[in-house]
Amino acid sequence: MNALLTLGALNGALAVMLGAFGAHGLKARVSPADLAIWETASQYHFYHALALLLAGLLARQFSAGAAITAGWVMFAGMVVFSGSLYVLVLSGQRWLGAITPLGGVALIVGWLMLAWALFRSVD
Repeated sequence: MNALLTLGALNGALAVMLGAFGAHGLKARVSPADLAIWETASQYHFYHALALLLAGLLARQFSAGAAITAGWVMFAGMVVFSGSLYVLVLSGQRWLGAITPLGGVALIVGWLMLAWALFRSVD
């Protein structure tokens, strides 16, 4: 759970940095459509950085190993979803858009796993 808490905090900082880079560094360099893709990536990155913190705290509160697993699934989804979008914008490799939904599925699965862990742990 400490790893999830640390990853959540570090990814929160990274999401803010990448969001600022997109807003200030990329604004004049990429199309408005690509800038919107970058914004989506950074928003989901930040939301799921917070979700990693949540999963770590819930695992600590309820001693729920399933919450830890859910957090790791969310982390993988965040890397694939946001990461593929960041690289797509920076590289122009549009085929990366085909990978992005796999990350989205992992994010959904992570949230469902977290719900199940809570359902099983809360009295």
